[in-house]
Amino acid sequence: MKRSLVNTRIKRYLTMVVILFTLSFAVEPLFLVSTVSAQTRHTYHRRHRSFWQKHRDKLTVAGTTGAGAAIGGIAGGGKGAAIGALAGAGGGALYTYKLRKRHRRHYHRY
Repeated sequence: MKRSLVNTRIKRYLTMVVILFTLSFAVEPLFLVSTVSAQTRHTYHRRHRSFWQKHRDKLTVAGTTGAGAAIGGIAGGGKGAAIGALAGAGGGALYTYKLRKRHRRHYHRY
């Protein structure tokens, strides 16, 4: 095979892997099931969350993956882009799921 054809196939394969990896974060919440007993039902004021608030974790990991791929692509071509994407995804996931403080106290005035 020609070298350019091999490079094209490798790029397509790596692109599909990165896309499937990113989408795997979106599939995870579909399998979670929560149950509520009849005795614990309460009426709460429903907040309307923005797109960013709903998908903050996934967008952060996807953004760091893209940034890592861009920097790796500039520095080392296709192989550098793949390594950069993995490093960016790992760093973004580490920050999002381990380092960032999730629970902030909200005080309501009545």
